Amino acid sequence: MGVYHAGSRAVQDRVGVRDLADHVGRSIGQAIRPVAAAFLELQPLLVLGAADPATGRVWASPLTGAPGFARATGPRRLSVAAGVEPADPLAAALATEGTHVGTLALDPRTRRRMRLNGRLRPTARGFTVEAGQVFSNCPKHLQRRRSYETVARTPGPRRRTGELTPAQREFVEAADTFFVATVHGHGADVSHRGGNPGFVRAASPRELSWRDYPGNAMFLTLGNLAADPRAGLLFLDWTTGAVLQLTGEARTEFAPGGERRVRFTVTEAVETPSAVPLRWSAPEYSPANPDPEG
Repeated sequence: MGVYHAGSRAVQDRVGVRDLADHVGRSIGQAIRPVAAAFLELQPLLVLGAADPATGRVWASPLTGAPGFARATGPRRLSVAAGVEPADPLAAALATEGTHVGTLALDPRTRRRMRLNGRLRPTARGFTVEAGQVFSNCPKHLQRRRSYETVARTPGPRRRTGELTPAQREFVEAADTFFVATVHGHGADVSHRGGNPGFVRAASPRELSWRDYPGNAMFLTLGNLAADPRAGLLFLDWTTGAVLQLTGEARTEFAPGGERRVRFTVTEAVETPSAVPLRWSAPEYSPANPDPEG
């Protein structure tokens, strides 16, 4: 299989960027280069995306640890010495040999990020991922947070609902960052979305939408959605550590002039207070962020 599948190709052709996508796609490899390995070992946060093997629902989950908990232990192997809580929506997927998983390491301090997608193997201390795709993204729409501290937190009880509460809708609409997990027939991926607060809209308790800003022309996320509408969203409170995980389906609307909007229908929401033991400094919004109403 090449870098792109039919879903990504369909979106690239619709937008007219196939040649640019071919050029950018040369940056996607299977090896974890030394600079990527060094970057990984500095990160206290890893975001994972996969489909639950029992329900098929796609989720994104955060994983944290002291820097070095996620590191390269081979030319194509990511080893993670940590796991999610047993009640996390991705717990079953991370315990299943051969799970297609997407991982994203993001450093708000430097506005750098890298993605590693592959197949998972559970281990005694966590899991490993044999890389099928490894690549970095530009810092566009990534907010800078210059520092963090690790704090002692006990996760509160998880709250599961079939739609968003009024408080959750307010949380979503105040967010400047979220993560989106998607899948296709041969893999999984997790990506970052960022903008000024208000760039995500909660039109109703079961529908969110956001404008798809111009990016690297690969259209991995929208391509996956064109092939399979299942998706999982992850919203973090960068101060309190609260986590909101959503699963459902998403579709892309293409408007004249090239504007695109993604609409996400919520199937299930899981909210966990104090889930992440990291407290980050206030954001400095990316200069690339357009006005949310633009």
